[in-house]
Amino acid sequence: MQQLLGRVRRCIEDYRMIEAGDRIAVGVSGGKDSLVTLLALARLRRFLPTPFSLEAITLEMGMPEMDYTPVAQLCEALDVPYTRINVPVYEILFEERKEKNPCSLCAKLRRGSLNTALTERGISKIALGHHYDDAVETLMMNLLFEGRIGCFQPVTFLDRTGVTQIRPLLYCHEEEIQRIANREKLPIVHNTCPIDGHSRRQEVKELLGSMEKTYPDLKQKIFGAMQRYPLYGWRDGGAER
Repeated sequence: MQQLLGRVRRCIEDYRMIEAGDRIAVGVSGGKDSLVTLLALARLRRFLPTPFSLEAITLEMGMPEMDYTPVAQLCEALDVPYTRINVPVYEILFEERKEKNPCSLCAKLRRGSLNTALTERGISKIALGHHYDDAVETLMMNLLFEGRIGCFQPVTFLDRTGVTQIRPLLYCHEEEIQRIANREKLPIVHNTCPIDGHSRRQEVKELLGSMEKTYPDLKQKIFGAMQRYPLYGWRDGGAER
C-alpha cells in the first residue's frame, strides 16, 4: 500500500493535480480502480502538503443486482461524504433502444449525468480511476480503430462545464491495484452490464497481453513514449520508473 501511495503522490505532484483548498469528488463505479482511488486519496489527505476535501459520487445506472450499500459503509469508515444518483442508463440502452454497441452512448450519458451532478454540488474537480494499463490500452484503441495517436490526459479541463478531471492512478499498474483491492478487502461491486468483457477495450487488453509474451517491456515503452513524445497534456510528467 505504501508503494502505491508513493506512486499516486508522485503522479499528483508531477502533474500538479491538486491545489490547496480543492474540493475533490471521486467517481466511484464500485470497481477496483475507483475504490482504490478513493482509498488512496482518503489516506493521502493526512500527508499531502496541499490540504483538500474529499467526497464520493456514484451513478446508479439501473444495472440489475448491483448493490452499493457496502461502498456506502466504506465511505463512512473513511469519513468521506457519499452521494448516489439514479440514472436510467440500463433502461435507455438495453430496454428502450436495444443498443448492440452501447459503450459510446453509455459513456456520453454517464459523463453528462456526472458533470450535472458536480455542477449542482459546486464541485469543480473529479478524480477518475484510470491507471497505467488504461492509458496504454486507450492509445492502442485510438491507433487501431480510429487511425490516430491520442489518449486521455492526466489532467483535463472541461471548458463547457468548468470541471477538471484528474487521474491520480496513472503510475499504478492494474495488477498492483488488484492486489491492493484484495488485501484491503474493498467492497467491489460486480459489473452486471451485458457486454462487460466483450468490448473493444477487452480485445486490445488481450492483444497487448499476447504481445507482452514476446516483448515483456512493451507497455513500459508505450507509456514512456506518451510522456516523451509528448502527447498533449503529458509533458509535465517524468518518464515512468
